[in-house]
Order: sequence, then C-alpha cells, then structure tokens
Amino acid sequence: MTLAARIKQDARRLGFDAVGISRVDHSPQPSAISGQPDLLSRLLYARLIRWLQHGYHGAMAWMGSNPAKRADPRLVLPGCRSVISLGMNYDTRHRANEQAGYGRIARYAWGEDYHRVIRKRLEQLEARIMQLAPGAETKGYVDTGPIMEKAWAQQAGLGWIGKHSHLVSPQFGSWLLLGEILTTLELEADEPGTDLCGSCSLCIRACPTGAIAEPYVVDARRCISYVTIELHRPGDAIPDELAPKLGNRIFGCDDCLDVCPYNSQASPTGERAFQPSSLTLAPDLAALSMMSEQEFATTFRRSAIRRAKHAGFLRNIRIALLNLKRNPPTTSLAEIHH
Repeated sequence: MTLAARIKQDARRLGFDAVGISRVDHSPQPSAISGQPDLLSRLLYARLIRWLQHGYHGAMAWMGSNPAKRADPRLVLPGCRSVISLGMNYDTRHRANEQAGYGRIARYAWGEDYHRVIRKRLEQLEARIMQLAPGAETKGYVDTGPIMEKAWAQQAGLGWIGKHSHLVSPQFGSWLLLGEILTTLELEADEPGTDLCGSCSLCIRACPTGAIAEPYVVDARRCISYVTIELHRPGDAIPDELAPKLGNRIFGCDDCLDVCPYNSQASPTGERAFQPSSLTLAPDLAALSMMSEQEFATTFRRSAIRRAKHAGFLRNIRIALLNLKRNPPTTSLAEIHH
C-alpha cells in the first residue's frame, strides 16, 4: 500500500467521508505574482483578484489581504508539495420546521460547530502522518486559513465547484464540509473533479437575493449567509432592499444548495455531531428575541451560530419577525422543494 493510500485509509477511519490528494508545483521561487508559479496558482490568483476588484467580498477585508498567499499553498507552508483535501457529509435528512413563527438556520449549523469536529480529526490525521513519515511537515485548516479550499478539493477529485460556488460531490451532493492538510510530502495525486453542472441553473434561480452575479461567481454583499453572519459588528445593518428577502432565515441560507439535483442521490451522514437539536430545527422567533447575551453564549457555546454574535443574531430575528407580519406564509419551503 502506498503512503497516499494509507493516509486515505486513516482519514476514512477517522470519519472523513471524502478524501483526495492534489500535487503542488514546486518552482524554486513560488509566488502568485512573480517567479514561476504553477498554472493552478496563477488561475486562482487571477480569479481572486477579479472577485476582489468587483468588491464582492464586502466587509470581509481579510479576503483581500495578501491574495498571493491565498492562491499559492507554498506561501503558507514553505516546501508544500501536496494538499490532502477532506470532506465530511453533514446531510442528516431532517427537515426544518417551516410553520409560522419559526426561523430557519442553515443545515451546517444544526449540530455542533463543524470547525471543532473537523479540526480534531485533522489533528489526529496529522499525527498519523507524522508516524508514517517522520520529518514531514504538515499544516491543517478548517475554513480558517488562507487556502482556497474548494478549488483544491476539486483538484483532488472530491467534486467540482458548482454554479453556486459551493463544492458539489457526485456522491454527497452539496453537503460536504471541507478541511485540508498541506504537507511537504510528495504524494500520488488523484484525478481532478469534472464539472457536471451542464446547462442547469436551478441554484441561480433559487437565490432569493440574486447573489449569484454570474455562474460560479457570488456577490457576497447580496448573499443571505454573508449578511446574517458576517455583518455582526456594532452598527452593521442589513440593507433595506435585502431585509424583506431574508424571510425567516436567521442564520445562513441553503436555498441554492437545496435545489441541486445531485442531492437526490446523496446518502445521509452517520456523524452524531451534526445531528440537529429541537432548537436548530424549530427556532422559536419570539422566544429567541428575548435571549440575553449570556443566554446566547451559553446556548450556542458549541455551535457555529456564535459567529453571528448576540447583537447580529437578534437583529436577524427582528427582521424575520417583521417579515412574518408583512408576509404570513401560506406554503412552506419544504412543500416548494418537494
């Protein structure tokens, strides 16, 4: 068994549902601006610069910080030769309660914070790699490092980046949470994923705010996930134009993911940490609107919902309650999708 095969075996044993490997070119002077960067890094850099120039990152200033580093893993881990991309399925097959008076929370936040769950597994896999290849260097990330993880996941064969800009897996549909390990090991690479979106545009048409500016390009400033989570600083306000379009969504949005045809053949996760609670499946807007800052911190201490902060979360709830008064629901989202 090759070293790459043993690493993949250990990754699956640790609970990862998908694992693939891509190779990183090792030119003598790596840089996405100068020197001799590999083709993928050049493409990623150009794509990122175009996105930033349009201002699609909104208030996420860190996205524009050192774009060369984001595009080239060798600037994150000197001597990086391979990227091990990993995914965990989070589709529990539960349905949110769409009755009047309840909010909607994105599926990835129904259970425990995926950063905690995946980070622990990554650390265990890194330790295993050290046993298999003493002297190798590794650096793992879960949606927190300067890595364009979806692009590397596609390069590693986990799926392809769909028109909604999320990774789509032939096996798990739109429901993979990603992590990656950069390493100085030269590992056997997998075949890149092939774009199978074809002429389908369901995700573009499903977006309530028109945030998908063009296929594969999302304007974060119009994305419900962005405005309900990233706009959490004092004084941050959701634009008046967008607020009515949030409906009952109080943390994130799954609409562009829900409609993806590849979800019909996806299998549910067996990961207990991602199972929803009664609160996340049926968040009572009136009750949550009374939540104190301490109650918020205690209730969501192990949840990704903490990212919205107390003030941002309450603002989202106020908007949802106002939207409920404006447009009492007559048909549930679940009925629309099914």
